[in-house]
Amino acid sequence: MTTLKQSILFVIDDLELKYFEFNDLVTNFWLIKEFLYRDYEVFVCIKSGLMTEANIAKTLCYEAYQENGDIFYKKDEPKKYIIEHFDAVFFRPDPPVDIDYINACNVFDYVDTEKTVVINNPVAIKNFNEKFHLNYFTEFAPENIVTANADEIKNFVREHKKAIIKPLNLCFGGGVYYLDTEERNINAIINNLTNKGKTMVMVQKYLEGAAKGDKRILILGEHVFDECITKLPGKDDFKFSEHSDKYFEASTLTKEEKEMALKVAKHLNAVELYMAGLDVADGKIMEINITSPCYFIREINAHNNECFQDALMAKLIELIELKQGKVPAAQLC
Repeated sequence: MTTLKQSILFVIDDLELKYFEFNDLVTNFWLIKEFLYRDYEVFVCIKSGLMTEANIAKTLCYEAYQENGDIFYKKDEPKKYIIEHFDAVFFRPDPPVDIDYINACNVFDYVDTEKTVVINNPVAIKNFNEKFHLNYFTEFAPENIVTANADEIKNFVREHKKAIIKPLNLCFGGGVYYLDTEERNINAIINNLTNKGKTMVMVQKYLEGAAKGDKRILILGEHVFDECITKLPGKDDFKFSEHSDKYFEASTLTKEEKEMALKVAKHLNAVELYMAGLDVADGKIMEINITSPCYFIREINAHNNECFQDALMAKLIELIELKQGKVPAAQLC
């Protein structure tokens, strides 16, 4: 690095590194591009590029650059850097939150967040499950249980007539099933997802409004963006399952949704989970995405005819500078 100032490290998913250039479907593409446009030094690595030497957290990473409006990275041998030498780190690999994911988080036990701003702090990610900890906000959550017991799950379905069952460590609808009292494969689904009664899952009361899509509400620090998008169920599916333009609609936040999101944002910000995406239907929060929340920048731009990345980057840089003590807290409101 030519300077220790204005240097950013992105920990991204393996697949995102493979298709790094031109991939404007993913939030990291936009953030990296915008930081480069603003003359930040940007480096990228994947989970397996994180490491420690004794109690020093380090990374094997690649330098990113832009050319003719597109982003690339230098595909030579990765360079080794001490993570605390970066001004900020974006920890954004996708689930599953498995042992490799947890070990990547463990590297950041040796990073001083007073020296380097980490978004989201992997230490906090280890302590906050996107499904399980929805129940920190019971007033906003659909009725649900978390269990590995098949009888408890079937009793819940009988009581509520319609339900959603989901694993606790996946993303993008992976392993999520709709259950009702007519589901003839209910035993097979439960056995599969619970690993025959060994693995906990979440079972939620089905929200009827989800048939018309769920709204993604975007949080950064204690700020809730008015810009949002509705994700529509895919073809022959009950949930959003295909990242295609036809499965998005422009949306606006209601007063109640914004007040709800602000309460969640205050809690998340206090534990260094700064970037989050709430999936909302019928005034209820179905999930709190904090591992690698997608901000759907391209889709918001297309449906709302704006440049959402400008508003996002203004708040993001303000957040980083706030955590570095460069701006007073009142400015982030």
